[in-house]
Amino acid sequence: MGATINFSLDLSKIDKSKIIQGKKGSYYNVTLFVNDQEDQFGNNVAVATSLSKEERESGAKTSYLGNGRVISTDGSIMAVKPKGSTEQPANQAVDADFPF
Repeated sequence: MGATINFSLDLSKIDKSKIIQGKKGSYYNVTLFVNDQEDQFGNNVAVATSLSKEERESGAKTSYLGNGRVISTDGSIMAVKPKGSTEQPANQAVDADFPF
C-alpha cells in the first residue's frame, strides 16, 4: 500500500450531469492531487472533478471539490506531520507539477 489519504468533499459542488450510470451503480470521476507541501490548514491533498481530454483541450477548468491530507505512507508519498510535531515528513518520490 502506498498511502492512506483522508479527504472531505463538498457535495454541493458536484456536477450532477457528470454522474455516470453504470451496471453496478452510479459513478463520479475525480482527480486527486498530492502536493509536497501542506497548506495553512495542514492539508496536502486536493480533489477535483475529472475532465475529459476534450474538456482539457478546450481550456475548461476543473471544479475543486475538497481537500485532505496523507495520514500514513510507505515512504513513496509524503505524509503531513501532525500539528505541533517536530518530526520531518518523508520526501515525496513523485515529482509532478500540481495546480495548487
